Amino acid sequence: MIIPISGIEINIDPTALIVKSQHPMQAISSGLINGGIRETRSIINLHVDKGYDSSDPVADFMNLVKDRGYPVPFIGMMTAAYVSEASEAHFEMNGLTVAAITTAGLSNSAAAGLSLPIKLRPGTINTILLVDGRLSSAAMINAVMTATEAKTAALHEAGKKTQDGYPVTGTTTDSIVVACTGRGDLLPYAGTATPIGYLIGRAVRAALKAHLS
Repeated sequence: MIIPISGIEINIDPTALIVKSQHPMQAISSGLINGGIRETRSIINLHVDKGYDSSDPVADFMNLVKDRGYPVPFIGMMTAAYVSEASEAHFEMNGLTVAAITTAGLSNSAAAGLSLPIKLRPGTINTILLVDGRLSSAAMINAVMTATEAKTAALHEAGKKTQDGYPVTGTTTDSIVVACTGRGDLLPYAGTATPIGYLIGRAVRAALKAHLS
């Protein structure tokens, strides 16, 4: 998988999708490993079996990736979706480039505020959003909001419903990473009124719709 962002490469094998950066990226993430706001050199989306059920997924993750030589620090996510079927979309405008990489499994489909909490299972929508730009901390939170809106819109347009018949807004275990290269002028906002927000929404929509079509 090739994206037009200098210094970043994406490798996929049967067990993981790995984003590697030559230079540290600033990231915000809900990832299982090293979530929050931090620098990262790699992002790992690790495949697990659909029947995976563990009381300590963090330990499992670390055991599975040890000795693989991934650049550190890294952010880790898990999915039961096949990473070999990951979809990617990228767009450029006004000197900005955004790429979205998505793996999607809808076995845990839910409607926020309507579906009751259930036991967590590994079916999930994982989104990796790569921004060739410099986002402020507030803009990174903005980017998560914009990406989530785009994800939910794509699910709605595809007509996805929960078992109870509600419109799907995501799954119970969705995860996201937004990582930026830090190049260029500081971008204070990333909502839908901004060029970077437009690119984020467009890329996430396109990547997820490729799975849902």
